[in-house]
Formats: sequence, structure tokens, C-alpha cells
Amino acid sequence: MPPTRLLSRWTDSSALSVGVLGVGNIGLVHLKSACAMPGVDVVAAADAIPENRERADAAGVSHTYDDYTTLLHSEDLDAAVIALPPFLHADALEEAAKAGVDVFVEKPFARSTEEADQMLEVAADAGIHVGVDHTLRYQPDMLGVKEAYEDGSVGHVPYASITRLNDGPLGRPPIENPPPSWPLDPDAAGGGSLLELGIHCFDVLEWLFGDLKVESAAMGETLDVPVEDAATVLMRAPETETTVTLHCGSYQWEQLPEVNTRLRLEGITGTISNQDHLRNNFYAGAAKSALENVASRVAGDRTVFGPTFYLQAHYRALEDFIDAVRNDETPPVDGESGRRTLALAETAYELADETDRDEVPPPEVSS
Repeated sequence: MPPTRLLSRWTDSSALSVGVLGVGNIGLVHLKSACAMPGVDVVAAADAIPENRERADAAGVSHTYDDYTTLLHSEDLDAAVIALPPFLHADALEEAAKAGVDVFVEKPFARSTEEADQMLEVAADAGIHVGVDHTLRYQPDMLGVKEAYEDGSVGHVPYASITRLNDGPLGRPPIENPPPSWPLDPDAAGGGSLLELGIHCFDVLEWLFGDLKVESAAMGETLDVPVEDAATVLMRAPETETTVTLHCGSYQWEQLPEVNTRLRLEGITGTISNQDHLRNNFYAGAAKSALENVASRVAGDRTVFGPTFYLQAHYRALEDFIDAVRNDETPPVDGESGRRTLALAETAYELADETDRDEVPPPEVSS
């Protein structure tokens, strides 16, 4: 970050007013991140579920609403975080645009490129900034990969691979509570694991290699669900002449790997892996951050939020967006970035539909 931007953020006497739309799991992360940022005032949050509004209250938010439209037209906001299910993104952005409020939208930005184009047109007409929460590029291990790649020590990279895994909307077995309905609804979510997990991979790969071209894809279901829970995509990056394979899967892991994303660049003089840029004791570091958070809450400080490995990426992504809004600049990960990842996903879906939707087996993952 340039020194002038850092200085302005710390010395600005007027706080940036922020509202959080949706206080589910990721919405609460954004809310706590914003509360911990200097020069930011989280003035309100909205959620249809009473328990989620109570979580916002506990985090120190002054006003809570059961409807995001009411919040947007009742509060004087500079920016809003849209952490709602994908089928509500377009409507929430339109309401924010009517109020002249810049928006930071959870991924996927939209359910299709057609919907994304409509949203971007609304934002442009209203003159509001749009950021998208593509956080993989903000993880310390991914930053390490990019730095190692750009220093040229491994030379040309003809091949790269990325795998991203999760336990999916059903959760880890045994399943005690039914999951929300929308992640398993293709109309509400836009798709399955490719939009939930693969969309992050598309973003980080373009961040590394430039424009991507999807050459083939396969989708599959390991469980009897109405959306794909496995996807494999073959791509090529023309600018760097790199062939890339992507696999993502929402499997019912009883225990996920320590880090659920594996990125590997095969250079002609060496290999770069995100595993080489992780803390030596991943769990110990995560536990330390978690204990610090608990201690701050016990001490009665509701604003301190020490992000763990994954959460710090969300913090930094939101921080970049906030800095852009404060300086009236285009966010570094903007709506066009979110649209490009959707275009890659759509091409993958189209190519997969041209072949049989055979089962895509889960990859072998070392513990």
C-alpha cells in the first residue's frame, strides 16, 4: 500500500460509516473485521434471522434491522457489505445504488454473467464503487507463491495445478441440523462447488497468469444433490503459455486438510508450492489467534478482532476496498473481476454439458 494511502487512512478524522447486510457465518467475519479497522464505524447490520441480529448486537453494532432495504434507506452509509445469498446480491446492490452507497459483495458476485452485467450497469449509472470478496489472493501462502513466481527463480512455468476442497453445505458427518436450502438450489446459488470454491481459484489464477481460456471441464456429484459437488477444469493462460488444471470439491470430509487449497507451479528450473509458504505449525498459530480473540472478549473489548490464517485474508480484502472507497478509487478486486470469474465458470459449465456428467472422483489428499 502506498504510504500516502496508509497515512490518510490513519489520520482521517471522519470515520467511514459501514453497514453489513447479512450476518451469517461470513457476514459476521466481515462485521468483526470492519469493527476492528481504524477509521471505520459499523453503524448497522441487517439479517432476517433473529439469532444473527443478536450476534451483531453482541459485536457492538448500534442498530440492527430485519430487512436490508430498510437499513439502506434509514442509515447514512458510505459503504455496505453484501453478505447475503447469491440470489439477493442483485437486489441488494440495486437498493444500495439508490442510496448512493458503495458495495463490497461476497462471492460469487452474481449467479451469471447476464446478472453481473445488469448489476454493473446499475452501479455505473449510480456512480458507486463495487468490490468483490475474492480472498484467496490475500492469503499469506498465495502472496508467497506470487512473490516467488515473479522473482523468476523457477523460470518459465509451463504447468500449474490448484485444488480447493470443503465439506460442503451438508457439513461433516454426522449431520445434526439441516443445512440452509439455498446452497443446494441451482436457481438460488447459481451453481454448486464451482461457484462456491472454484470461483476463488479462477481469480487467483488470473492474478498470477493473466487471462485464462477454458479448454475442457467435467462436473460430477459424489452425493445425491441437485448441484455439482465436484468439478475439474483444464485451462490455458496464453500470456504465459501455462497449462492449468483446477479441481474443486465439496466432499463430506470427516477431517479436512490443514489448508484446504493446494497450489503448485511447475517451473523449468524448480517448483513453487503454497505449502512452502505456510507457518511451520499451522494449528498452533490458529489456536493462538483464537485464544487472543477469546481473551479480548472476556476482557470486555468487543471491537478487537485478531484474524486467524483464513480470516486475515477477508480482513485484508475488505481493508483494500475500504481504502479505495476512502480515496474514491476503483477497488483492486472490482465488479469486473467478479464478472470475469463468472465467465470462466459459465464456459466450464457449457463444455461439461457437451460431455456426459460422469462422477468426478475426489483427489488424493495427504494429511
